[in-house]
Amino acid sequence: MDSVRGKVALITGGANGIGEEVARRLHAKGATLVLTDLDEDRLRDVAARLGGDRVLTVVADVRDLAAMQAAADQGVERFGGIDIVVANAGIAVFGSVLNVDPQAFKTLVDVNALGVFHTVRAALPSVIARRGYVLVVSSFAAYAPVAGSAAYSLSKAGVEHFANALRLEVAHHGVDVGSAHMCWIDTPLVQEGKAEFSALRDAIESLPGPLGKTTSVQACGAAFVKGIEGRKRRINCPKWVGLFRWLGPVLTTPWGEGALKKGVADRVALMDAEVAALGRSMSSRTKELTKELEEQ
Repeated sequence: MDSVRGKVALITGGANGIGEEVARRLHAKGATLVLTDLDEDRLRDVAARLGGDRVLTVVADVRDLAAMQAAADQGVERFGGIDIVVANAGIAVFGSVLNVDPQAFKTLVDVNALGVFHTVRAALPSVIARRGYVLVVSSFAAYAPVAGSAAYSLSKAGVEHFANALRLEVAHHGVDVGSAHMCWIDTPLVQEGKAEFSALRDAIESLPGPLGKTTSVQACGAAFVKGIEGRKRRINCPKWVGLFRWLGPVLTTPWGEGALKKGVADRVALMDAEVAALGRSMSSRTKELTKELEEQ
């Protein structure tokens, strides 16, 4: 019997990309789903494709603790509890620290970092009661800095340590906590970034060896589900990403930074120029989805 069969999983960012793929795979293995996202149309489409009575969709903004609490409460009321949390919702913002839109920087931190806290906080009582599992979606960026996207690096390094601290706090309850670290995955986030910011596309294509390769969403989803079933501390996708957990400290030495600086000045200058020309530091779709709170 599959280890997730009969379990209830709350997944944020469940309307596309990794969240959708993980939802599809867990559902196929017999799990029940509570999916949240800002994109109501795509969320409805995912539910229609999955079908059945084992899917609850809730339009909710991870930046809003009350909204996430309401989503978790709906899941508990309908399905009896929550066993698995996948705190997956995330966005990307481009531009140097000097030139990035400050509001976009704040929005990213609110989504990528506070959103993880809100998601976990809302579902944690039920997860504790059911001795469940929490997966915090971090990134390769937690292991290695990304010039031109300091906001993303900040958020992903932060949520990795959030997961580490949470693991210590809930271990005595029988709850396991993991963090996921991916390099370039062929998600809408990466697709939109490459399409609208040529500096990002050029930077990816210039990376040596596997660093410049993009992994399919399907392969990433398979790795996530395997890790969820094994209640893993870390999920690295592709597997070589795990090497950088150990190489990370070297990259912040003068020697390591010397290697990383090659070509950075030109790429960041190009990125800043594109940000200025577009008048925004995020993709058009992300801007549209988040504009309501940005304008408040």
